[in-house]
Amino acid sequence: MSDEPRQQTITAQCAIAGGGPAGVMMGFLLARAGVKVVVLEKHADFFRDFRGDTIHPSTLEVMDELGLLDAFLELPHQNVDELSVEIGDRTLKVADFSHLPTAAKFIAMMPQWDFLDFLAARGKGYPNFDLRLGADVDELLTDNGKVVGLKAATHEGDLEVRADLVVGADGRHSTVRSLARMEVEDIGAPMDVLWMRVSRKPEDGDATFGRVEPGRFFIMINRGDYWQCAYVIPKGGFNQLRRDGLEAFRQIIMGLKPSLGARVRELETWDDVKLLSVRVDRLKKWYRPGLLCIGDAAHAMSPIGGVGVNLAVQDAVAAANILALPLLERNVSEADLARVQKRRTLPMKLTQRLQVFLQDRVVTSVLTAKEITDIPFPVRILNDFPLLRRIPGRIIGLGFRPEHVALPEVARMTRA
Repeated sequence: MSDEPRQQTITAQCAIAGGGPAGVMMGFLLARAGVKVVVLEKHADFFRDFRGDTIHPSTLEVMDELGLLDAFLELPHQNVDELSVEIGDRTLKVADFSHLPTAAKFIAMMPQWDFLDFLAARGKGYPNFDLRLGADVDELLTDNGKVVGLKAATHEGDLEVRADLVVGADGRHSTVRSLARMEVEDIGAPMDVLWMRVSRKPEDGDATFGRVEPGRFFIMINRGDYWQCAYVIPKGGFNQLRRDGLEAFRQIIMGLKPSLGARVRELETWDDVKLLSVRVDRLKKWYRPGLLCIGDAAHAMSPIGGVGVNLAVQDAVAAANILALPLLERNVSEADLARVQKRRTLPMKLTQRLQVFLQDRVVTSVLTAKEITDIPFPVRILNDFPLLRRIPGRIIGLGFRPEHVALPEVARMTRA
């Protein structure tokens, strides 16, 4: 018997690289509409800590349109119907979601792996939804300049997928967009984020906590039995923190949230502190013949507002709405792919513009400040006039162009 790895070849109407929110949502919607889809995720499961875990009202509205909202909200989560920030010794309210014209008027704080597991489980009920975990895409297949499929390395050997359309939904470090040599416009970000977890006690309370001090941003997100914590640092500042030592870092965290006390010792080594190198960029052109990029692969977002997951989902909904019929007809044109980019460019650019404004005017000023002598005017206004909080509530909660499911359920479920 030969020990050489074997190669498997399969065909699909659409092959999606990346099993994140954009890839799994698009795959689910296309399969539901009758399109044969293969989704390839390089990891063996969805369990990766410190990913975007905010499911905004726009995404919850999509789940409602699919008839899945009630079942989805049975998963463990926390509802956030307003956002507050601590500056010095004051707590100020800055956004209100309770008046949105949606079925769910709140952000659901839920681990991303639960969201993806939920969608994938529903997708697997359709006979034309094929999710391949542990499939690491490493090559694009082309014919006369057109992408006609991809190859992925798996534990069983090489997998070749021939498809009418390849979708790159593999995140901000997209292999697909690198292989396709797509031109990226780097907009820049003045910060990085350190993620960590600290155990939670009942007396801590339930609310997500955010604190701003001179030179420091700190956020704690309720994850049930632990806090997911984010500490914002100047771009490239992690090496200096490491030189100062882990104990000095623990003291910084305890100073920002004294009630954590000895729990900061749970950060035993620097391996317990994960660096997210923040990028804000976008492709000049999201497509080429036979290939489309969506989500972070098309436009990496800043963590400001926690909107990355939801923009990715909105991209997936728009792309599925536009491309389902051409895929079913096996006739996807560049004009079809251009329609996706045209549809999603305005909300993407407006969101990035707002994020860059906040990075430059708020984040940078706080990170470089020696003291905060006054509450920033926009924050003061939002706190003092509750009606105005609906504006950031709508921008964060719905975005600039919320998408709605326009595809009928054509395929029939094979099992519940």
